Amino acid sequence: MQGEAVPNPVRVDATDLAILSELSQDARIPNNILAAKVGVAPSTCLGRVKALSSAGIITGYHAAINEKLLGVTVNAMISVLVSPSARDRLLSSAKSLQRLPEVKEVFVLGGSPDLLVRVATRSIDDLRTFVATHLGSNRAFSSTQTVIIFEHLR
Repeated sequence: MQGEAVPNPVRVDATDLAILSELSQDARIPNNILAAKVGVAPSTCLGRVKALSSAGIITGYHAAINEKLLGVTVNAMISVLVSPSARDRLLSSAKSLQRLPEVKEVFVLGGSPDLLVRVATRSIDDLRTFVATHLGSNRAFSSTQTVIIFEHLR
């Protein structure tokens, strides 16, 4: 139904939203501290976190990694246009990019460009090699545009 809001089958209240906000800042926060921050008993907090997970609202917990300490010095966003003859392979092409170690995120877009790919490399030379090897030589992609990320503010 175009133009109408789809009802959310999962009920969340202000406490659930507060829990989600705290977990998005620190997924390793101990339950008793999380409970105190959102103003509920630890048992209530644990039950809510489990319910949010069961409902599919919390889909996982992730480690934030300091890539600079691993030698990664260049981050870039690469816009990718998919060739008209490869439109039927757009999603499979995006998934194949996602499996590459330099690729951190792949966005399939509803306009132009078709894909937006965030990559992290050790150097500009490595970035150039990545683009040439995995994008420029792939006939599914008609063109790319690379933009260097100077700073990522969160």
